[in-house]
Amino acid sequence: MRRLVLTVTCPDGTGIVAAVTGFIAAHDGWVVEAAQHGDLNTGRFFQRIEVLADSLPFGVDEFAERFSGLAGELELDWHLHDTDQKRRVVVLVSKEDHCLVDLLHRWRNGDLDCDIPLVVSNHPDLRALVEWHGIEFRQVDFGAERKAEAFAEVASLFDGAQGDVMVLARFMQIIPPDLCERYAGRIINIHHSFLPSFAGARPYHQAFERGVKLIGATCHYVTAELDAGPIIEQDTARIDHADTVDELLRIGREVERSVLARGLRWHLADRVLVNGHRTVVFA
Repeated sequence: MRRLVLTVTCPDGTGIVAAVTGFIAAHDGWVVEAAQHGDLNTGRFFQRIEVLADSLPFGVDEFAERFSGLAGELELDWHLHDTDQKRRVVVLVSKEDHCLVDLLHRWRNGDLDCDIPLVVSNHPDLRALVEWHGIEFRQVDFGAERKAEAFAEVASLFDGAQGDVMVLARFMQIIPPDLCERYAGRIINIHHSFLPSFAGARPYHQAFERGVKLIGATCHYVTAELDAGPIIEQDTARIDHADTVDELLRIGREVERSVLARGLRWHLADRVLVNGHRTVVFA
């Protein structure tokens, strides 16, 4: 059933919930889900509300026009999304296919409510898999002497596909700062460790050398600081002294798939609000 999803971030104070829900009630809006959080450390307020679209006497544009006055009074940073408008996800991959395969499977069976118009890679290995799903595949040359040109091409492809979110499904390339800023809050990465432990390359090998008993994966927004963006979702799996690096890799792949899928699903549903270096997740 079609819904309008309203998300709000603003300085915390009294009367915000009453004002926002009062606006919706004044127009006979039927609220089917609502959540809010006040952060006592930052003094910020976060809210997410779902309204049945058919319960309102007007559409998205008029809702936005009417709500903008209240938003100005309360200093709200807000966003309104119509669930009938599917987000467009552009996936970036390298050679490893486990996260991509999982995302495509969930997309095909409806577990991920989005469109995937394009997959971009720096290798040709996954072309057949992607094209079998009826999705365009584009290979970009990431040679050492043309990294800047390659990322400019990625940005052009993303914009050309009218992408809403870029997913790094084990892409294994460091996104340059200008793209991190340009697409802030719109690039999602899956890192194969329980951040902030073992950031950077070969985290499973780092974990093996340290003899840890838990390994994990982290879904996070990408920022200019490597593997340090706001965390959306994490999970772990227990290992022991008998596990080899290869066994850690196998276990880790299972965790990566589920963590990335959950994080992306929550992002697509407007359940993730950025709170400085952290996130508020209304899962």
